[in-house]
Amino acid sequence: MSGRKMLPVLGQREAVAEPVVEEACENEPSGKSSTGGLDRTIVRVGGMDCAGCAATVEKSVARLPGVDRATVNFASGRLDALHGPEVEAGRIEKAVRDAGYSVESAGAVERGSFWKTPRAVSVVVATVFFVLGLALGFSGGPDVLRVGFYVAAIGVGGLPIFRAALAGVRAFNLDMNVLMSLAVVGGAAIGEWAEAASVVVLFAAGNALQVFAIDRTRGAVRALARLTPDTVLLKRGSVEEEVLTEVVRPGDTLIVRPGERFALDGEVVEGATTVDESPITGESVPVEKAVGSEVYSGSLNGGGGVLVRVTATAESSTLQRISRLVEDAQATKAPVERLIDRFSRVYTPVVVGIAAVLAVVPPLAGGDFGTWFYRALALLIIACPCALVISTPVTVVSGIGAASRLGILIKGGEALENAGHLKALAMDKTGTLTEGRPVVSRIIARNDVDEREALRLAAALERRSEHPLAFAILTAARKRLEDGELPEVGGFSSIAGRGAEGTVEGRRYLVGSPRLFRERGSDLTTISDALAAVEEAGETPVILGNEAAGPFAVFGLADAVREDAREAIASLRASGIREIVMLTGDAEAPARRVAEELGISYRAGLLPEQKVAAVEKLVGKYGRAGMVGDGVNDAPAFASASVGFVMGAAGTDVALETADVALMQDDLPKLASAIELSRRAERVLKQNIAVSIAIKGVFVLLAPFGLITLWLAVLTDMGTSLAVTLNGLRLFNRK
Repeated sequence: MSGRKMLPVLGQREAVAEPVVEEACENEPSGKSSTGGLDRTIVRVGGMDCAGCAATVEKSVARLPGVDRATVNFASGRLDALHGPEVEAGRIEKAVRDAGYSVESAGAVERGSFWKTPRAVSVVVATVFFVLGLALGFSGGPDVLRVGFYVAAIGVGGLPIFRAALAGVRAFNLDMNVLMSLAVVGGAAIGEWAEAASVVVLFAAGNALQVFAIDRTRGAVRALARLTPDTVLLKRGSVEEEVLTEVVRPGDTLIVRPGERFALDGEVVEGATTVDESPITGESVPVEKAVGSEVYSGSLNGGGGVLVRVTATAESSTLQRISRLVEDAQATKAPVERLIDRFSRVYTPVVVGIAAVLAVVPPLAGGDFGTWFYRALALLIIACPCALVISTPVTVVSGIGAASRLGILIKGGEALENAGHLKALAMDKTGTLTEGRPVVSRIIARNDVDEREALRLAAALERRSEHPLAFAILTAARKRLEDGELPEVGGFSSIAGRGAEGTVEGRRYLVGSPRLFRERGSDLTTISDALAAVEEAGETPVILGNEAAGPFAVFGLADAVREDAREAIASLRASGIREIVMLTGDAEAPARRVAEELGISYRAGLLPEQKVAAVEKLVGKYGRAGMVGDGVNDAPAFASASVGFVMGAAGTDVALETADVALMQDDLPKLASAIELSRRAERVLKQNIAVSIAIKGVFVLLAPFGLITLWLAVLTDMGTSLAVTLNGLRLFNRK
């Protein structure tokens, strides 16, 4: 096959000319059903150099008749438009192109060398012309030739800038391209050709480097599409054939050989292997898979060949859902980003007005026009808050992208920001802090019977039972006893809801609840202290006895605390969480046992509405509080919390859509990782904002006094933008 066919990350068709209008479906909250009858079109925009460019595209599309709203996220390079059915996708694309920018394919994740792109080539050529002009200036060469080289540098390097500036003017948006173009034209008008050329070269080079850096964030999630093979080996009866992944449907059977990636979600129906699921869950340790095990698209098969029954199409696979949700999250704005946007809309016109006054008033009062006009041009360059505006989206996109690599899906800038401010956490018990299944926590034996013998006899009886408590006793026996140590059972009888009985080694035994033994007339006073100890600990008692000796052993069964729960609680406290409270609908005794073991507070016997009230109380006390659960039953509490965390969301549609943060693997310590990553992102945000404001403030003050040259203003502005971009990208490099 020629070329690589990428799966569309955003639900778009691959053809650039036909971006899809996303229809309402179960897995996609956006669409006609949730936007008041409007259609939604998502387009990738290429060629944007700064956040001002994004504003130009946004305004150009928003002016189209029938478009209700257009939002462009510079950091993710994505346009999201809501519009009436009469607006064709081609008109939206045309508006993007008319604004001076390109439309990229949704599946375009393969990228060539940066130095071969038109942007890089034009920067290199413009730089060569500029250097030749400088060389002639220093050597005393002809002025005509020197100016000619400067003009060539301005033309080659400035063409994209001037084109974007024209689009900005048409959209009534004073972005960086407009201000730089004014500075270049003004510098040339007063004969400062070297200064004008330096502005173009420095600005073009800075933009190119900035786009090169930020492209890491734009391509990180799109590159997930590379993990799905183009073709698969389909098994139909005894026939095997290679087909395109996109034509496979649920129910088909695939052959996945060692070393191949799973192209689709499915269930193993034959064979056993180990699978690297790190692209989905972030867990680097391979997971064992056997018949009946789920496998996810994008994961890597290990040393065993398996047959897999497909359970989802390519478009609705786990990998695609994660890609779509991460990109949606990266395209949303954090509260601080919206605040900066509002600030920049006021700041830029004010500084431009000051520059205009600086160019006009002093000359009218007798000052030299050239001097004050030059100073006004320097102030114009400072006027665009590019570094300040770009500092937030780059950090948000980097933070969300870095989290996705760890198997943590943070669904938006607001969730990222709020998670970093959490002071308290409410946590569900069953399945979150505990294993969610009973285990034998203690065995109390009487009448000269030791624990091992009691376990041997009870496990022999329970071997033929299907009750969860029976499974707990059998699991304990497998861990403590040798193979073949369990005796045979005769005359077995299961007593529904109470226990079981049977003959072991010639003697009739009974195992089950205290109620069963009372119904049989057994005297429980001999084990009353053992029963009291088990019930006091919040455990479920299971009694073992026989006809001759009566009850002689008590098993305490409990929902075991997860092995990683203590580590997770300690990490959360170390990350600054002041209060951790367990909320459960379970009874007082088992809840107290788990809470005391973990050293946290608790509330037991709660109904769903009482959980909501408890979360709201935490929010009222601390300002921001999170809720951690493992399923849709915790959804009301998620909605009341500042941030809802769902555990083990891989492959679960409802879980992926319910919470603000989804831990793809059932890995509790990653909860602290998510909060710590959010706090690192917040620190980076503060650093970027502080640096941007400080540098802008200093230069705005110095420019009117003639202490800032045009080239220095450009160098400082672009240097600051690059600095905050690279600082935001540091989140990708932190483990």
